[in-house]
Order: sequence, then C-alpha cells, then structure tokens
Amino acid sequence: MVSLNVNGRQQALDADPGTPILWALRDHLGLTGTKFGCGQALCGACTVHLDGQAVRSCVTPVSAAQGRHLTTIEAVAAGDRVGQAVQAAWVKHDVAQCGYCQSGQVMTATAFLKSLPRGQRPTAAQIDAAMAGHLCRCGTYERIRAAVGDAARALA
Repeated sequence: MVSLNVNGRQQALDADPGTPILWALRDHLGLTGTKFGCGQALCGACTVHLDGQAVRSCVTPVSAAQGRHLTTIEAVAAGDRVGQAVQAAWVKHDVAQCGYCQSGQVMTATAFLKSLPRGQRPTAAQIDAAMAGHLCRCGTYERIRAAVGDAARALA
C-alpha cells in the first residue's frame, strides 16, 4: 500500500512504490486531467506539483510523493489565487486549441509564478525559460507567454 496526499485528501493505493505518479493518478484515482505525452519527461504534459514544485509525473515514482503534498490540475486553482489567475489568463488569451498539453503548461506556469518574489513581473525571456521543455503541437507558445505575463500582472 502507498499513502498519498492528493489535492488535500489522503489516499491509500494498492500500487507498487515504483509506479509512476501519472499512472497512480489516472488508473488508481481516476484523475485524468494529467496527461500522458511521451513517458520520458520530455514534453511536459504530465506535470503536477509535488510540495509546490513542478515535476514530471511520468517518471516520478509514487514512493517519492509519500509524506508530501501532490497537486493536480483538478485542484490547482482551488482556493489559490495564482492558479486562478493562470487559468483566467488561459481563457482570456484563448491559449488552448487541442488542449492536450495545457494541464501541464498550467501547472508549470503556476509553479513559476509562485516562485517569483511577490509583485515581480517576469520578462518574456524568463517566461520562455520557465516554460521550456513543454511541447505544444498547436504552437500556441506566444499565447502561452502572453497568458503567463497577464497572470503575473493580475497578481501584482
């Protein structure tokens, strides 16, 4: 048995400790907002927060999450002004097209903005660096950059 705190709720899973977090979320807990993209931590579609840090869930075992707080896209905005600002900016800038990569993008953008000193507005280069490693088939990178910048302005 593996015990996880997922989105603020304690969960007991009958899973091997080496099971990637991604599959524990999707197959054991029915949380399908986190997507499988490449399985090698290269595309970012599977990004979740582990104690507030963006991690690739396709290569992180559930054993690494025991005793820590795991947050998925399903709860990133629940009572969290940064997550709410990011999601509102995503809608405002019509970022998603196919939407497949968007949960991972939102999770990384939220963790990035939380890592900045309060009120700091990131430059385009900082946003690009923070979001590097996320692949978007639809090529909405400029809208992603605009949405992250807009969310930072809304939080300032």
